[in-house]
Amino acid sequence: RLSGKRFTPAAYCQARKRVPLAVLRRLLHETGVPLRAAARCDSRWHGHRTWLIDGSSCSMPDTPALQQHFGQPSGQKKGCGFPVAHLLVLFEAARGRLLDVLVSRGRIHDLSRVAELHRWLAPGDVLVADRGFCSYAHLAQLWQQGVLVLFRMHQRQLVDFRPQRPAAEPGQEQGRPRSTWLVRCGGHDQLVEWHRPQTVSRTMTPAQHAALPPYVVVRELRYRVNTPGFRVRSVTLATTLLNPETYPAAEVAELYRQRWQVETNLRHLKQTLGLNVLKSETVAGVEKEILVFALVYNLVQSVRAGAAAAQGVLRERISFVDALRHLRWPLVATAPPDLWVNPPRPGRYEPRVRKRRPSEYSLMTQPRAKLRQALRRPKDAA
Repeated sequence: RLSGKRFTPAAYCQARKRVPLAVLRRLLHETGVPLRAAARCDSRWHGHRTWLIDGSSCSMPDTPALQQHFGQPSGQKKGCGFPVAHLLVLFEAARGRLLDVLVSRGRIHDLSRVAELHRWLAPGDVLVADRGFCSYAHLAQLWQQGVLVLFRMHQRQLVDFRPQRPAAEPGQEQGRPRSTWLVRCGGHDQLVEWHRPQTVSRTMTPAQHAALPPYVVVRELRYRVNTPGFRVRSVTLATTLLNPETYPAAEVAELYRQRWQVETNLRHLKQTLGLNVLKSETVAGVEKEILVFALVYNLVQSVRAGAAAAQGVLRERISFVDALRHLRWPLVATAPPDLWVNPPRPGRYEPRVRKRRPSEYSLMTQPRAKLRQALRRPKDAA
């Protein structure tokens, strides 16, 4: 359209298929490099670059090739569901850019490929993630790399804030924490030693497991959530931000609260841009489509950043939809756009309900061929 040339939709699709996947991935990385190289100190948390990581998924057409490669959720019957891809994304927290996305089959754990994203992290960076990423192997790998972590404690991890409390013996489950207590930093703030487990993680080889340090000093802290509308009432964190004077508990809790930005970023990708349901019918096409969505997302974030600087407000207050409209139909190509600024909405919450009623048709519980046969039986009998 921008070139002014005429071509058929079939020719456009054929040309799109010939674009190498590596080119799109390099373009995605290039849109994130200026953020990492030229990040100002005022956008850092205590002088650290902060990264957000999370997992998500998207659906796609039901074709044999996609079913074989990605698979579908175990709760769906054969012939009644759609293939689902697992996405592992890494965002830069200060400006919301998407640096990398890994596409895998749907039934895979977030930790299975998380090590592939560690190459973007530098010593002194802070990685913030939810409880799905909180394991000794993951934390120790980042500690060896010099990367600081802030994870929500996994629900199976026992935490006891009593001073001098006993620990469980190696290889025995006694209903006690496995960590060794070191020092108390506050009422619900302490330093402990996490020890390398005896069992090898499914995401590592025995050699990689043996290369992990025998123990890592971890800071455990807990804070209360008093915001109305929030389901969680208390949050327990595990972090390698060990100094309570340099990193007060209230500021660490506020940093983890900002992890919710990754959910907002994913909502922009999946709902606003339309990544939730893909259209490509080939494996290579699915990966290309996801990368193009990520590229458009980064371009929209660039427009938001420019508009925020010109209007003197935070980037989060610039409307993502308005920035997307400007990117599609720019009125002024040179000057920073004057985009819609949302009002401040700290602690906003909404009920988990849908206003638009869903279709009254029943869900598909049998393959389409069987349902056709059931429709023909009454006619045959007549």
